[in-house]
Amino acid sequence: MPSHHLLLEEPIRMASILEPSKPNFFPAMTKIVGTLGPKSRSVEIISGCLKAGMSVARFDFSWGAAEFHQETLENLKVAIKSTKKLCAVMLDTVGPELQVVNKTEQPILLEAESLVTLTPDQGKEATSNLLPINFTGLAKAVKTGDTIFIGQYLFTGSETTSVWLEVREVKGEDVVCLIKNSATLAGSLFTLHVSQIHIELPTLTEKDKEVISTWGVKNNIDFLSLSYTRHAEDVRHAREFLSKLGDLSQTHIFAKIENVEGLTHFDEILQEADGIILSRGNLGIDLPPEKVFLFQKAAVHKCNMAGKPAVVTRVVDSMTDNLRPTRAEATDVANAVLDGSDAILLGAETLRGLYPVETISIVGKICAEAEKVYNQDVYFKKTVKYVGEPMSHLESIASSAVRAAIKVKASVIICFTSSGRAARLIAKYRPTMPVLSVVIPRLKTNQLRWTFSGAFEVCKLCGVSRSASLIFCSIPPTFISFLVLDFFPFQLPFKKSATAIFVSC
Repeated sequence: MPSHHLLLEEPIRMASILEPSKPNFFPAMTKIVGTLGPKSRSVEIISGCLKAGMSVARFDFSWGAAEFHQETLENLKVAIKSTKKLCAVMLDTVGPELQVVNKTEQPILLEAESLVTLTPDQGKEATSNLLPINFTGLAKAVKTGDTIFIGQYLFTGSETTSVWLEVREVKGEDVVCLIKNSATLAGSLFTLHVSQIHIELPTLTEKDKEVISTWGVKNNIDFLSLSYTRHAEDVRHAREFLSKLGDLSQTHIFAKIENVEGLTHFDEILQEADGIILSRGNLGIDLPPEKVFLFQKAAVHKCNMAGKPAVVTRVVDSMTDNLRPTRAEATDVANAVLDGSDAILLGAETLRGLYPVETISIVGKICAEAEKVYNQDVYFKKTVKYVGEPMSHLESIASSAVRAAIKVKASVIICFTSSGRAARLIAKYRPTMPVLSVVIPRLKTNQLRWTFSGAFEVCKLCGVSRSASLIFCSIPPTFISFLVLDFFPFQLPFKKSATAIFVSC
């Protein structure tokens, strides 16, 4: 990475790197999205995840029944109340995901240089020579020489748990493949990915729509992760569907870029989506290895300039089974932060990993250290130059607030907002201090009681780097008070001489 992205004192004492970091009231400003599952669904574990720094809980519907996820969500609510930590809810759709179905759940041993047949007949039993899949059109989509990958939870990258296949011939609806590496597939479900091939399936499937209109509506989800987004029209279609579901019309859509098709239409997708998830599991298979970093840096930069959150996945795969990340993984997390990522998404590491709490804690610590050497001055000037003149009124206020906060060395920027837009714009300029978003709710009355909204806007800011939130409630005509939700402690540990910048938009 070019040195101008880093802010390091020269000369730096190398021994100072070993000094313990000073404790900070605010955790890392980079958000952490944790996927809740079998190993992370108890109230105790979820509470630990929240305390460690998880600010968004992801529910992956590519596996598990709605009842299972509902029980997990109820445990999350209990954990939120007990820890007083705010956490948003993200629903991850299945999308046009191809899967190998192993009904017996017995391990399947695949040996290199052997042949295996992929068949759409799901009534057959999965064996070392025959793998049933959930898609009838594979034979029409592939040709001899194409590459197919199969693995659990979007591929760990380990040759012992994922397999690389090469198409040898097509027989009717079956596809005969040569196994390129030996592997053991364990479990009931494996993702199948055909490299750089268009699959004729809708991005938002009927199953996805059913889950969103039932589980999603019931739980007022904050974020929708739109898997396998390939075109801007996919986002528009999803937004149109959400607009018919009451409060879900406000749900933010994060487009998940998982293949070359999504990469090709990235700019149009970015315009339509509220945020971007760079799914490096599948995408890392579609792209040559030497191109993966280039896409990540370019995509994150585009998201930064557009003021939309960029989420990076697959950073500490080894922590699924180990207590510490590899040196390369630790550096990868730091580089994601230095690139400008708003959040780190943990998948298998927390879903089925042995150390979900420790994983979140370590990732948070790495993010916090990286933020200390992030060169905000260079980034600020680059962003202002990109936006150009004349600026919109809101953009001008946001950039000026950040500039003023840095000049007076403010401890916090407090932003009064009703929709969260102003807070997101301030966060776009990457201030060195946290942005405390005070959401002003919309009040309604039927002459018997007052009701207000605003919690939804608060939770949506959980996916934005540098943003923390609470609700400000003004109840006429008798008094004005701060309504501090049970999950947010407002005792900020600032010195009496600390400076805060207030922004009201």
